[in-house]
Amino acid sequence: MEQTPAQAARIQRRWPLISGGVAFLLGAGLGAVLLIRGNSPFEADAEWMDEILEHRSAVWDVPSYVLNYVGTGWLATTISVALVAFLFFVLKRRWTALYALIAIALSAAIVQALKIAFGRQRPEDILLPLDNGSFPSGHVANAATLMTVLAVVTWRIWVAALGAVYVVLMAVSRTYLGAHWVTDTIGGLLIGAGIAIIIWAPLARRMQTERDRVASPDS
Repeated sequence: MEQTPAQAARIQRRWPLISGGVAFLLGAGLGAVLLIRGNSPFEADAEWMDEILEHRSAVWDVPSYVLNYVGTGWLATTISVALVAFLFFVLKRRWTALYALIAIALSAAIVQALKIAFGRQRPEDILLPLDNGSFPSGHVANAATLMTVLAVVTWRIWVAALGAVYVVLMAVSRTYLGAHWVTDTIGGLLIGAGIAIIIWAPLARRMQTERDRVASPDS
């Protein structure tokens, strides 16, 4: 039996919802496991931090502090989302602009709520004046959300590849500065990307129709 357009649309929405939901639940589940364990670091957390401490130097300080500034809340969630949304609005892709606004703003809000809920302390060897709220990493979640948004709205391999590199560098920089344990960055990645995919699912069809219309204005 052939699928109707409505059935095909439901299937197209289902898999992003499932994959995004699984990513988010894995990230939140990691936080729950940490909370049950008293928020103590895993062995992998401690080993990675030992490696970081052995390799700290002025050479790596500069890029790490630059990424800290680039990924900070007001710049990553306010200026970046405003620029992305404005760009797509100018390009007459209003659904895409709305998607970017909702995904990035919601991700930032949920991450802050989870930080309060889990209340994990940051590593002792931190180089930044930050309060508690180590899990999940807001910088990594912001980066993952923004890069996922750009990947799904452009459908360009090079955008996804550069986005992946950026997220990994952000994660490494956060552990280098001692702002987060490595599990915090993993949680931030899963939660940030998961939220972006979940929000994309119900808007994907409208965004694709809008993209096709802009690409072929005379059709």
